Amino acid sequence: MGIHMINELPVRQKNANLSSNFVMRVGIPHSGGRLAMHAFNEDFPAMVSASAFWDKTKREFRMPEATNLSELDFALDSAGYTGILNFQRNGKQEGIAGIFPWSYAAYMEFANLSGCSWYSQSDLCVEQAVANNREAIDYRIRATATILEGMLQILYEWQNQLARSCNSTVVANMLRPPVPVLQGRNIRDYLFSLELLNSVWERWHGWLDTPALIGIGSMCRRDLHDPDEGLYAILETLGRNFPKGARAHCFGVKNLALNELPKMGFIASSDSMAWDFNSRVKAHKQGASNTMSRRTNEMTAWMQSAMARVAASVRI
Repeated sequence: MGIHMINELPVRQKNANLSSNFVMRVGIPHSGGRLAMHAFNEDFPAMVSASAFWDKTKREFRMPEATNLSELDFALDSAGYTGILNFQRNGKQEGIAGIFPWSYAAYMEFANLSGCSWYSQSDLCVEQAVANNREAIDYRIRATATILEGMLQILYEWQNQLARSCNSTVVANMLRPPVPVLQGRNIRDYLFSLELLNSVWERWHGWLDTPALIGIGSMCRRDLHDPDEGLYAILETLGRNFPKGARAHCFGVKNLALNELPKMGFIASSDSMAWDFNSRVKAHKQGASNTMSRRTNEMTAWMQSAMARVAASVRI
């Protein structure tokens, strides 16, 4: 097919290389330091928010000169929830959709230079705390698809420029497609979000392959069993409608859900920051300081519990 020739773009690009096993990622709130070191020492796959790398003073992304993340399997979250909270506190921002402080180009450049295993598109979440009416939910679902289109347009142009001097293999390795993200409050919302995503992705068919991985957002603190807004009902419906061959990453699901998620063949992974919240709550109840030692111990305990649930689910 000639895909190694200079001046030709790569074709049928994958947005993630996935393990056949379910992967549980521990959320890390920093770009380095002891928490990243602990995750590395324990061999925990990680999820890190883009906001952890953002220098508010210099208004640029910065990777620490020395961080264990460089040797760790970590995925990059676009910090959509943090972005909307900052927008609500501080008003319109300079970057993407007026929500993020950084531009499309800044985020995508950093994501591709960071060494992350995969990175999520910038998206607008719809948790109750940030989207409390139907108008806001609908807008953010549509805006998430629009942002995906913008990111793919930029990626296509960048790859075209790079292909003038590099072969297609180098182009594909240096500039990777993002993981698209679905948003919604109920089953109908997520199906509509999936319809929009498919419409956007199809316009780039051939240059991109079917997404290997699709993120499912606004899962944090969600009820598990509600027939319309519950985690299981939404995932079961999406599983019947996902593009053939695509798998899902569930952002921020409850520990209890790990009893069921690995049984759903299309769920590739999940992540959680619950361990850090638990550490703060326990320290407060005990009237103690939430020390780094306490936090690392809680990270280990939470991940051991999570992986025990995953293992038990797989055995059933």
